[in-house]
Amino acid sequence: MSVAFTREEDLEATAADLADRPISPHPNLVTPEGLALIEVELAAARAAYTAAQVKGSIESDRTAMARATRDLRYWSARRASAQPQDPTQDSGVVRFGGSVSIEREDGRIQTWRIVGEDEADPAKGSVSHVSPLARAVMGRRIGDEAIVAGQPVEIVGVA
Repeated sequence: MSVAFTREEDLEATAADLADRPISPHPNLVTPEGLALIEVELAAARAAYTAAQVKGSIESDRTAMARATRDLRYWSARRASAQPQDPTQDSGVVRFGGSVSIEREDGRIQTWRIVGEDEADPAKGSVSHVSPLARAVMGRRIGDEAIVAGQPVEIVGVA
């Protein structure tokens, strides 16, 4: 057997062993935007799966089918476990779906929106409800203090 055949078999074995994306053990709380994101990702996974099934595609790229199958399983599970939350309740308390502004010891003020795990993007100002920052500030009000990253912060805004 030549090396070329061995390498192809190894690639196919690797594609077949593609690990599932980990599913969080936490409740899958979602904002309306988060639910829409899951729907978009699920549709994209379905489209990728259909494209991978096209005659010839599986033979030429087994990893595409493995990725599509893995992503379809992940987004189907996330959609099935989604627990939509209504973030419109304004109670003056830091809550899921709302925003919180914190002031750090050095005077910096940062604002974060607390969202579901799949929609969290710290670079865009959103953090997961299970993140250490969110856990530290949930349930607090303006003027309350919390410990974030080992440092005290003050809640200066809740929306």
